Amino acid sequence: MILCITHSQDFYNIDIFFEYLASRNIPYFRLNSDRMNHLQKINVSEDSFELTDENGNTIHSAEIKAVWHRKAWGIKAPEELDKDYEKIFLKGYENIRYNLITVLEDVPWINPYENERKIDGNKMLQLKLADKNGLTIPKTIFSNDEEKILFFFNAYCEGKAVAKLHSLTTKSMSGESLISTMIIDGTTLDHISDIAYCPMIFQPYIDKEYELRIVYIAGEFFTGKINNSEHADWRIAHEGQFWSAYELPVHIKAGLTSMMEEMGLYIGAIDMIRGKDGEYYFLEVNPQGEWGMLQKELNFPIAERIADNLIKRIHTHE
Repeated sequence: MILCITHSQDFYNIDIFFEYLASRNIPYFRLNSDRMNHLQKINVSEDSFELTDENGNTIHSAEIKAVWHRKAWGIKAPEELDKDYEKIFLKGYENIRYNLITVLEDVPWINPYENERKIDGNKMLQLKLADKNGLTIPKTIFSNDEEKILFFFNAYCEGKAVAKLHSLTTKSMSGESLISTMIIDGTTLDHISDIAYCPMIFQPYIDKEYELRIVYIAGEFFTGKINNSEHADWRIAHEGQFWSAYELPVHIKAGLTSMMEEMGLYIGAIDMIRGKDGEYYFLEVNPQGEWGMLQKELNFPIAERIADNLIKRIHTHE
């Protein structure tokens, strides 16, 4: 059985994944991460667990042969819970969720949990490893220091920069709100003093030909190009934008492959920009990033390849 850790609002990608497993006669179990609270019955011992989900379906850890960590959401506290106990409630369920996850550390994962946790939580490490593996990266500072940011802007940005939060969680397939990358210029610098309340990542604005969303799966690439040269972030939909299939240069594939292998990730949604200067700029990799638009618009078999990788590793004990 393959366990899929996702959330209650997930659709399309997960449906294709389950349909493919069913066609291969492989059982699966859907575990909604945001419902791992009082709605489920969870029992964890030192080497096993049993869980009954919010719909009454029960699974034992011994049945699980592989895990797809599709997308984790935060646990929700019940509305009727006294606010004084909310932190205790959430911490308790976060702890039992983590203990449950570690029971499964010896089966194949996409992605290995601790590797994913480390990379997803450290954008500066991502840039360091991208640079180490021969990819071009923008000059970057992650800061809450107004003075240092102003120096960075004047020294490297030629009058225009982009600013974004470190943990930009895109949930576009679920309809939740999305925070876009912001463009900073001389007229917006007057408000930079507020940065002390929320550290942000700053990079020079890159004049781009186009943006690329690259889905990497164990050495295989599915790349979509979007005709979005005017906006800082393709994740905000604009009328007239569309996806087209794109073939990456061999040296970019080689650099991305070596980077992902060093990160210990089997899958990642990678954002790159092709600049008007001809360079390919690595921006970030999101281990749980969205790719449903590429499967839907370009007929890329991404869900199927994820399933194939897990099935293969079940049989080879990788």
